[in-house]
Amino acid sequence: MATMTAAEKKTEAKTQYNAFLAACPSQQLLAQVSGKWVTLVLSALGSGPECDGEPRPMRYSELARVLAGVSPKMLSQTLKTLERDGLIARTATATVPVTVTYDLTSLGLSLHEMVRQLKLWSETHRDEVSAHQALFDDAR
Repeated sequence: MATMTAAEKKTEAKTQYNAFLAACPSQQLLAQVSGKWVTLVLSALGSGPECDGEPRPMRYSELARVLAGVSPKMLSQTLKTLERDGLIARTATATVPVTVTYDLTSLGLSLHEMVRQLKLWSETHRDEVSAHQALFDDAR
């Protein structure tokens, strides 16, 4: 193992924890968890159609109904990615047919409320943002 100077150690420490730096590994995670379907799946998991915000396990078909517009392929890919990242757990129960549910892990729960607030903010302020976009476009 090569010896590092104090300046090199300081630079390495900064890149590990500062998402604003290009070399920071947390940039990739930030991009991954802020994707459209990731955000909506994390927000939807447990809230269901009644949107009460209480996390609970959901089946694939229930998620597909809640997330109008998501393709089966995209939902499957998103669920696999979230499971790989440790944000959700997939549980298969031996029934006929097999019952598969998805639930937030403790890591996923730590992100759930923030993502849910982002969803609520976008629903609340959509008209206001549209008005600003129209003003901006008209000025050009």
